[in-house]
Amino acid sequence: MSEVLTQEKKEEVKKVEEEEEEYTEHRNEMYFYLNERPEYKIYATGRWLENHKGEVVGDADTYFRHIMNGSRCDSVWRCIDGWSEQSERTEEIWETLCLRIEETDGLEQIICDEESFGV
Repeated sequence: MSEVLTQEKKEEVKKVEEEEEEYTEHRNEMYFYLNERPEYKIYATGRWLENHKGEVVGDADTYFRHIMNGSRCDSVWRCIDGWSEQSERTEEIWETLCLRIEETDGLEQIICDEESFGV
């Protein structure tokens, strides 16, 4: 009987320790650029928590920045909302950049790991 109580006590202590574990917040700011026109960039940010073992806890929070005012955008397409360019060609370039970013595999990992990424 005392062995069972001891095991239950160990499990309870372990559970409390896990609940009290502290996490380290990490943040990475990066940008995507168009390979053939690298001056066209869209910035993105990734934030995540890691435990003391360096393991990611939960999901990363990734988002883009509006090209004019830097506000948070949850979709890459929102980065160009409300902004008009005089040149139709320039507008096509921005749309191409957004489309390529949207179609990129492993987007969350790229935002969290890279400094820049060409598409």
